[in-house]
Amino acid sequence: MATFDATKNAASTQVGEKPRSRRGFAAMDPAEVRKLASKGGKAAHEQGTAHQFTSEEARLAGHKGGIASHRPRRLNGSPAQGDERQ
Repeated sequence: MATFDATKNAASTQVGEKPRSRRGFAAMDPAEVRKLASKGGKAAHEQGTAHQFTSEEARLAGHKGGIASHRPRRLNGSPAQGDERQ
């Protein structure tokens, strides 16, 4: 889990712009956000509205993630090193 520094403003600002204040979940303690998210997930399962992956859906999602994570990265539109495709 990433650490959070409350003294820094997450929104980038340009010269002359007033820094934006943190609002909503961004202003909350990460542990409190996690607790609220947990309640939402439990409520969805109790109501029967939570999505439950079938083994086929899970397999396809894993396959798609594996392809995306092993695709050559391209910077500035130029082919990645060793990638002759264009």
